[in-house]
Order: sequence, then C-alpha cells, then structure tokens
Amino acid sequence: MARILVTGGAGFIGSAFVRHLLATSDDEVTVFDALTYAGRLENLAGVLEDPRVRFVRGDVADRDAVRAAIAGHDLVAHLAAESHVDRSLLDPDVFVRTNCVGTNVLCDEAARAGVARFLHVSTDEVYGSIPEGAADEDAPLAPSSPYSASKAGSDLLALAHHRSHGLGVVVSRSSNQFGPRQFPEKLIPLFVTTLLRGGDVPLYGDGRNVRDWLFVEDNCAALDRILRRGEVGTVYNVAGGNERTNLEVVDALLACLGLDRSRVRHVTDRPGHDRRYAITAARAAALGIGAGRAFEPALEETVRWYVDNEAWWRPLLGHVRNR
Repeated sequence: MARILVTGGAGFIGSAFVRHLLATSDDEVTVFDALTYAGRLENLAGVLEDPRVRFVRGDVADRDAVRAAIAGHDLVAHLAAESHVDRSLLDPDVFVRTNCVGTNVLCDEAARAGVARFLHVSTDEVYGSIPEGAADEDAPLAPSSPYSASKAGSDLLALAHHRSHGLGVVVSRSSNQFGPRQFPEKLIPLFVTTLLRGGDVPLYGDGRNVRDWLFVEDNCAALDRILRRGEVGTVYNVAGGNERTNLEVVDALLACLGLDRSRVRHVTDRPGHDRRYAITAARAAALGIGAGRAFEPALEETVRWYVDNEAWWRPLLGHVRNR
C-alpha cells in the first residue's frame, strides 16, 4: 500500500485518476486541489466517502500549503494545471504561476519530503504543430500558446529537479483527452452541451485541424503504470491512436445525436492554432501500455454521460471562456 498525493484531483483527469487508483489498488489517496472553476467536489461524488481518501484544499504555488499536504506521502501524481488554450491567450499570467511556479514549488517540497516517485502530467502540445510523421520524446519542444509554453517549462523544471536533487521524476505527455466530467469549454463537451441546448457548434477555421484523441480512463491506466514503473528522469508519450480532424469529431458527435451539418457554424480561427498534433508511443508500449479504446464507441459513451447529467454541466456554462 502506498500513500499518493494527487494534485488537481478534483479536475477532469485528476478525478478520473483518483477513481482509477481506488478501483485498482489499496492505496491511500490525498486529493490536493484549489477548487478553481474546473476543479469541483462534484467530480468526486461517491469518492470522498471512501475511508482511503482525504481532501485538502490548496494551491500548488502556495509553499506552506504544499509542504503541509505532502508530508508522509510515498508518491506524487501532479495533475494540477491551467489547461485551456483560449484562456491562456486571454490571461497568460495565471498559466505561468500555476504551471511553472506551482510545479517548481511542488517538486522542491517533494524532494525535501523524501517522496520516492513524482509523476508530472503534461501534454503533446509542447511539441507544437507536426505537419507530418509524429514526435517522439526526444523531439524539440516548440509550443505555440502560453498554455503549451507553460507546460513545456514545467516539464523542464520537473526534469531539472530530478537531475539536480535526485527527485524520482517521470513525465507523461498525453494526447487530447475526452470523457465524462470534462469542463464544458473544451472541444467535445462544448460541442455536446451546445447541441443539447439547441445551439450551433462554433468550429474554428476550416475544421481541418487534427488531434489524436485518448479516452480519459485509458490515460489514467497509463499514468498509473508510468508513475509506478517508469524509468526516473524519462518522458513517456501516451497516444490515443485516434487521429481525427475537428470536422470529423463534429460529424461523429452529430451522428451520436441524430443531427446534421446544418448545426455547424464556422468562426474565425484562434491565434497560433496548431494544425496537427501527433506523437509516437513506442516507449510507453515497452512499459506495457497498450492502445486505448476506439474513438467512436468511447465518444458515444461520453455523449450519453452528458445527456444523462445535465444537472452537472448546465451550472458551469456561465464560467466558460473561449475567444
């Protein structure tokens, strides 16, 4: 049994990761979350009653709060982050504070506390746009937005703490994720909730931007393995194997809801919008991480969740920020 601190554990991926840990291990889990707009206790419904779970409200950039929370833990899974590109274009300072300063504080305090292994959860967006082929873990970092730049910086900070202080850091860079409980300003939940309310989907540019989609539960299983078995000081790409243009994603959503393209509205593209993300996953495969679920069945499951859980997403719509 291990004691695991999960930062950002009340967010979309973080809460799914906590659920995964509880279902697959006998570990004790401390959720550390600031409960900003996207971190919600509702995401942990049915989880906080588990005697193995403890919740601590705190900011990863607050050194005193981090020091108090991290004491006595064997492992850290660092998922707390500002993650929405559009928000980073509007308010980049918040991204640098949380993603860079927060990661530095957390790594420093983890090293002081004697944490054995530290998983830093990142994104394929740090590689920038990939016109052809796919980026491996040694590809140059070429971020295009304040969000991806702050994540690239936090990756390097975490790895520097490994090299400088011997902290057992492993880094994951996952492709675009989707699934239940994702805040409704990200592409799939934004489009689903817009369609369910009778609106038209606001599709950036020509809709030909390509992303590789990964179901959140598959990512959580991969993160768990990387945390426990990854080679320290190493980066692992986690790919979904489901490359789709945004227009293809929209078509799949429309098919799930029995609608057609008359519900699509093309809008002005956002600045610095990367055309394509693609990553290799051979290193993860060597660690025993297999392919994720096929896109369409996982998307259908996701859409059903939003159809059945309007009481979860409707109160959040006033907090959505997109350009």
